[in-house]
Amino acid sequence: MRKELYKMLCERLKTVSGGAIKHIDLWNHNVEFIEQEEQWGRPAVFVEFTPIQWQAIQNGVEYRAEPIVNLHVVTDWAGSVSADSDFQEESLKVFDLLEEIHKALTCMEGETFMEFDLVESRTNHNHEEIIENIESYQCVAIKSL
Repeated sequence: MRKELYKMLCERLKTVSGGAIKHIDLWNHNVEFIEQEEQWGRPAVFVEFTPIQWQAIQNGVEYRAEPIVNLHVVTDWAGSVSADSDFQEESLKVFDLLEEIHKALTCMEGETFMEFDLVESRTNHNHEEIIENIESYQCVAIKSL
């Protein structure tokens, strides 16, 4: 399920705003160690699979889960968004990007998952030169042996 979902996310994210997303990868606390990491282009999207709790439909044969997948959307900070700022419109474009991502991903389905949709959005301003928005999606996942 994770492999299929990740590959489909990569395909769909590459189509957002004519290829606006410069880097897609698995999440590894990338923004916490930004100075120590190899540089990656922005906007970037990092895919985080949270712990998945599987429920047996038939023990040893089929399982179901409703996993959460966090998309860490990392963009450069463009300046103040205060009401009288010259940078306001440019800085707020990040929210347009999040809407484009949502349009590309909502209700995705594959062989091992369905009903992929947005459940939560968070904005993290705790970094000096970047903004990190975390868009949480949930889906129904099926695992069969």
